[in-house]
Amino acid sequence: MGKKFLIITASVGSGHEKAAGAIAEGVRKSFPHARLDIVDFMSWHTSAVNALMKGCYLKMLAMVPNLYEFMYQFTAGKRKGGFIQLLMAYAMSISIKNLLRRYEPDVIICTHPFPAEAVSHLSERWRRRFLSAAVITDYSVHQMWICPHMDLYFVGCDFMEKQLIADGINQSTIHVTGIPVAQCFQHELNKVQCRQKLNLALEKPVVLMMGGGLGLGRIALALEQLEIIGESLQLVVVAGRNKELLRRAEAARQHSHHKITVYGYTDKINQLMGAADVLLTKPGALTLTEAMSLGLPMLLHEPIPGPETDNARYMSGCGVAIWLHAGDNVAYILRQLLGDREKLAAMGEAARIARKPEAVKEIVEVIKENMDLSNYGYWSDLD
Repeated sequence: MGKKFLIITASVGSGHEKAAGAIAEGVRKSFPHARLDIVDFMSWHTSAVNALMKGCYLKMLAMVPNLYEFMYQFTAGKRKGGFIQLLMAYAMSISIKNLLRRYEPDVIICTHPFPAEAVSHLSERWRRRFLSAAVITDYSVHQMWICPHMDLYFVGCDFMEKQLIADGINQSTIHVTGIPVAQCFQHELNKVQCRQKLNLALEKPVVLMMGGGLGLGRIALALEQLEIIGESLQLVVVAGRNKELLRRAEAARQHSHHKITVYGYTDKINQLMGAADVLLTKPGALTLTEAMSLGLPMLLHEPIPGPETDNARYMSGCGVAIWLHAGDNVAYILRQLLGDREKLAAMGEAARIARKPEAVKEIVEVIKENMDLSNYGYWSDLD
C-alpha cells in the first residue's frame, strides 16, 4: 500500500498554494503510488472559523494595512507572539484533528504557519504518528513559524536557518533548500520564443506588472505614472482575481501610447516572465522566487507591511531587485534601468547565483530519507 501525504496550505494570496502545488509535483514524481491530498486550511469546507479569519485578514489588508503591520510586529517577539501562537494552536487544533481522522496521513507538509502551529501543538501530546514538515514561504522567520515539535523545516536562505536556531529549533531539522516553485519555473526560457508565443514584438522592451493572485500593489497607479515615458513600451498586466484592476487596466489600454496587454488569472506566468525584460511587482515571496529562478530583474513596490518588506530587503540585498520606496519615481527608475543593459545583465546574473531551482527535489529527498517506516505509523489517541 502506498504512503499517504497530506499537504495543508492556505488560500491567503497565492504563494502558499503555489508552494503546495510545486511540492505536490515532486511527491507525485517520487512516490507514484502514494495517496496525495492538498487541503486549504482556510476554506469553509475545512473550518468556518478559519474561513472567517481569512475574510477578516483580507479586509484588513485592503482597508487598514497599518493595522496588519502593527499586529505583525506585535506578535514577532517570543513573549507576546508565543502567547498568541498558543491561542491560535488551541483554536485550530479541532480543524487539524478532523483532517487527521479523514486522511490518516503518514506525512504532513504545511506551507502556512497556522496549520503548522496546530500540528506541532498536537504532536507534543500524541504517540509517534507521522512525519511533519514546515515549508516557510517567505524570506524571513516570524514567531508564528516557530513550531518546536515539527520534524523538518525547509527554508529559503541561510539567514533563516540562523533565525530558527536562535529561536530554539534544532539545527538538524532545518534544511536550506530554497522556496519551492513549479517545474515550469526551474529552467530559464528562450525570450524570443516566449515573445512569439505571446504575440509580443521582439524589438520593444517588455515590462511585466503583477500584484500576486489578489492583484494588489497599486498597478493601476503605476500604469498612469509610466505614461510619462516617451519610448513606447510593451506593458503586460496580470490582474489576478482583482476585477477592479482588470477593468482599470483595460481602460488604460484604450488611450495609452504604450502597448498594454491585460490578463486576469492566468497559467502563463512562466512564459510572461520569460518574455519580460523587467518585472514590476509587490514582493510576494513565490512571485519573487519564480522570477529569480528565471533570471528576471525586478522592481519591487508596495509591499504588504511585514513579511513582504522582509522579502524586498532580501531580494534587493542579493542584487536581484531594486526596491522602490515611498516617493521614488517609478517611471524615472524604470526608464533608467531599461536603458542600462549592463545593469540588467548584472541583476540577471545575481539571480542565477542566488536561485535554488532544485528546491522541490531536495525537499522530497529529505522527506524520503526521514520516512522511517518503523517509527511513523498511524495512532489512536486523538482525544
